Amino acid sequence: MHAQRRLEYLKAIGVDLWVPRASARASAAAAPAADAGAVRDAAASLEARWEALRAEVLNCQRCPLHLTRTQGVFGVGPRRCDWLVVGEAPGAEEDRRGEPFVGQAGQLLDAMLRAIGLDRRQNVYIANILKSRPPGNRDPKPEEVAACLPYLKRQIGLLQPKLILTVGRIAAQNLLGTDSPLGRLRGQVHYFGELNTPLVVTYHPAYLLRTPADKRKAWEDLKFARNVFQQLTQVPDGDRP
Repeated sequence: MHAQRRLEYLKAIGVDLWVPRASARASAAAAPAADAGAVRDAAASLEARWEALRAEVLNCQRCPLHLTRTQGVFGVGPRRCDWLVVGEAPGAEEDRRGEPFVGQAGQLLDAMLRAIGLDRRQNVYIANILKSRPPGNRDPKPEEVAACLPYLKRQIGLLQPKLILTVGRIAAQNLLGTDSPLGRLRGQVHYFGELNTPLVVTYHPAYLLRTPADKRKAWEDLKFARNVFQQLTQVPDGDRP
């Protein structure tokens, strides 16, 4: 009897098909291999999208800031992590080194993040609203933000953080689309974008260097952000094994 006809006949009369043990082992081994291949392909695709975006930022000419910058400042940190810190724009040292939050303000930010268990090389991504330094470290102009913000939104889409921490008034106001002062935005959970990513607001480290009396308030913001994150990642009792 033809093999295909035989299989159809056995299936029709309800006879379980016998599969040689070697064939079963081969099928079982093939499934994890296929899964691993799919994971590798997805990771390679994600990395390619990151690199394409980075190249766009470094070669961007959407606004006149490209004429005065040394280089675009893309971001720093793992490209898959749960925390995203967003600041305003690169300063002189960031513009020179091509990395956000370096110098004294960067050192203070690193200390703030370490206090809640974060590190820019391991588990938090850091970026700015603007990728190019405004001359004289002035506030970003609306048209500059409009040109640059889509890059940050694409970074957020690739990163898919569980929590966004904005540092400073300008970052908070531009991501939230509000003109409310920073004092009114602190101490509560906001939501950003189509994924409604939770967002918490605190002071910019450069401001804290000028106004050290507010460091205690910033510490309260950091503890609040940490508590929000813990609630987001806590496994409900009903889902525990």
